[in-house]
Amino acid sequence: MRYRRANVEGGTYFFTVNLADRQADTLVRHIDALRESLHTMKAAHPFALVAMAVLPEHLHAIWRLPAGDADYSTRWALLKAGFSRRVQAGESISQSRAAKRERGLWQRRYWEHQIRDEDDLARHVDYTHFNPVKHGWVSAAADWPHSTLHAYAARGLVSPDWGVVNNDDAHCYGE
Repeated sequence: MRYRRANVEGGTYFFTVNLADRQADTLVRHIDALRESLHTMKAAHPFALVAMAVLPEHLHAIWRLPAGDADYSTRWALLKAGFSRRVQAGESISQSRAAKRERGLWQRRYWEHQIRDEDDLARHVDYTHFNPVKHGWVSAAADWPHSTLHAYAARGLVSPDWGVVNNDDAHCYGE
């Protein structure tokens, strides 16, 4: 079965990318290696990073591709490979991955969603930035260090207290 992906040149996409071991903390433990891999990949294949949050075992990102370019698959392959090369091997590897000489660090697939309009973009940016709170890593989105939320706050696009969980566990997204 062949998996079909959205392919719109110059499109904006939301991604969820997971490690194979959903109990690992590899992404945040090696955040500098991930940043280096992202910068290296972006230098060769530019795009606009709209939003991103890196959690211990998965990440969410929103990318806007250049006009005439729909190739996010190559970008993800390069980012995953670059990160894998920078991180010492030690994860368990299935027989099928070993036969293909693959690392067992990343899940093979990832989730992508083509952003449809400005409201869809705003919802996905909020989801990305709130994700560390949703997963219980922090009680305020601004307390998570591996997020573009800090750049949004620095530019005045969100208040510093955006994404705080109230005492009644209701989400408070700020104004």
